[in-house]
Amino acid sequence: MAHIELDDGVPGLPALLAFRPETAGPLSALAEALLRGPSPLERGERELIAAYVSELNGCDFCASSHGACAAAQLPGGMSLVRQVHANLAVAPVSDKLRELLGIAAAVQRGGREVADEHIAAARAAGATDVEIHDTVLIAAAFCMYNRYVDGLGTSVPSDPDAYARMAERITVHGYAAGRG
Repeated sequence: MAHIELDDGVPGLPALLAFRPETAGPLSALAEALLRGPSPLERGERELIAAYVSELNGCDFCASSHGACAAAQLPGGMSLVRQVHANLAVAPVSDKLRELLGIAAAVQRGGREVADEHIAAARAAGATDVEIHDTVLIAAAFCMYNRYVDGLGTSVPSDPDAYARMAERITVHGYAAGRG
């Protein structure tokens, strides 16, 4: 049950966006820019970073919704997302994406946890400064989104198909339409 008066029929971030339309626009625009705007990282890779950080933070809604978005846009689908969540070290992703996810995990623990070694490893695997920047910003933003969703006790769908439906809508219409 939510800690504030929310529509329990609307799960996660969308309930919060409906509650405070004044903040919905900027929050949705940020997600749109980070996950769907111009970037050398593919949309599915950016969604995977968001899902991975959310999984590390224990935010079921964001891990599931962004995991579904990543699965809809990456070869390997949900199996790949589950493998990354279970054990990044052996998940079938490129070395570059593995190193970027390692940076994201460091950001999740705390911004100062990102060490020169993380950056050097990502660069050695082919990551550009823009990819490193985008990874850090996605990870930092999703720590905020996760705390927002969980801090107000939003509802979480129990039906995995609900996340697949969200992913279908988001991959077509995006986040700026006010849906998170």
